[in-house]
Amino acid sequence: MNDWPDAQPEGPRRMRHVQRPQVPPQQQSYPRDQQNQGYDQGYDQGQGYDQGYNPNFTQAQNTGYDSGYSSGQVYGGQQGGGRGGVPPQYAPGGGAPVPARPAPNWGKRVKIGSIVVVVGLLAWGIGTYAWASSQMRNEVDLAKVIERPADDDCTTYLIVGSDSREGMSAEEKKKLHTGSAEGKRTDSMMILAACSSGNTMVSLPRDSWVTIPSFVGSESGKQYAARGGSKLNAAYAMDGPELLVRTVEYNTGLRIDHYAEIGFAGFANIVDALGGVELNIEKGFKDKKSGADFQAGTQTLNGEQALAFVRTRYAFAESDLQRTKNQQKFLSALASQAATPGTILNPFKLYPTLGAGLDTLIVDKDMSLYDLGTMFFAMKGISGGDGKSMNMPINGTAPQNSLKWDMPKVKQLVKEIQNDEPVTVTSNR
Repeated sequence: MNDWPDAQPEGPRRMRHVQRPQVPPQQQSYPRDQQNQGYDQGYDQGQGYDQGYNPNFTQAQNTGYDSGYSSGQVYGGQQGGGRGGVPPQYAPGGGAPVPARPAPNWGKRVKIGSIVVVVGLLAWGIGTYAWASSQMRNEVDLAKVIERPADDDCTTYLIVGSDSREGMSAEEKKKLHTGSAEGKRTDSMMILAACSSGNTMVSLPRDSWVTIPSFVGSESGKQYAARGGSKLNAAYAMDGPELLVRTVEYNTGLRIDHYAEIGFAGFANIVDALGGVELNIEKGFKDKKSGADFQAGTQTLNGEQALAFVRTRYAFAESDLQRTKNQQKFLSALASQAATPGTILNPFKLYPTLGAGLDTLIVDKDMSLYDLGTMFFAMKGISGGDGKSMNMPINGTAPQNSLKWDMPKVKQLVKEIQNDEPVTVTSNR
């Protein structure tokens, strides 16, 4: 028998509830074996991705589990690109994917760059034109010239080199062999006719024997009677540019549209600003009065040498006629070198050249910078063979060692220019 007392089964007992202490989310951890198995939940109580999650891995790589679901997005160099490529980049902290930088559109960049360059060049050109126009000395009033010939299709310039010593120091006068005479006189004169049929440059010897017609004084407004039998340069000495234009028009019958005059200093400064002018001197010569001392051959003349070259006349048997030929030759070479892209498009040459010339260049009131440029390009064309240069036809001498024009040839020359026909007239000397 069992010595134990009879035992009655107990009824069900209620287990006492033991409450587990709350663990803050940041202290929760997962068993090391789950991490070793490649499973890392990576999501922490709605707080975002933890450090165990690698956004550049696939779902299977991160969790060890592949649901088989695909969003259908194929990552490439650009959104919607081809197969494969670089996966999307994620912002720091696991934000939304950052789109890959698109490839540069070189066509668009070139187009924008070209527009910027063109606009910049236009602004520079307009600014330069405005500045140069403001520097021009529009001092000669051709409206004061009376009884003018009829206009024609050609644009005709009267180009004058004066012996003005304006603004020159005593040292500069000595260096350039200009002397110290007061006032100013014409040292050279030439007509440039710019026509569609060709350009023509005609030198007018300053010792030409002409009639100074009646005129109204440019300053006094008084009426003056005609004066026959005078040298051409006397007209300038009597009443300046306006009377010189009046005298040339009266004796030729050719209308002068524009007037341009430059003095000694301005001429030399322009040459120096260009860095010299290359010229072929066919025969060497010397002249003590002008300071000329040249050997034959091609050489680059500076401002001092250029002025001596165009002023020399006593070294030649033909005196003033040979000097006018040299003046034409040098002015054409000067224009040919000045009116080039290397000068026009180079600010370091353009601005000094314009500054040197415009400070001393005196023109008529209606002459624009465009007209001045047209004049230079016409002279350049002559030096390149597109036109003709000549002396006014001469037929013997007159009193005071002056030169008498060959009037039949002069009339033919003027008629051809007025009718815009190629010039066939030749000078005798």
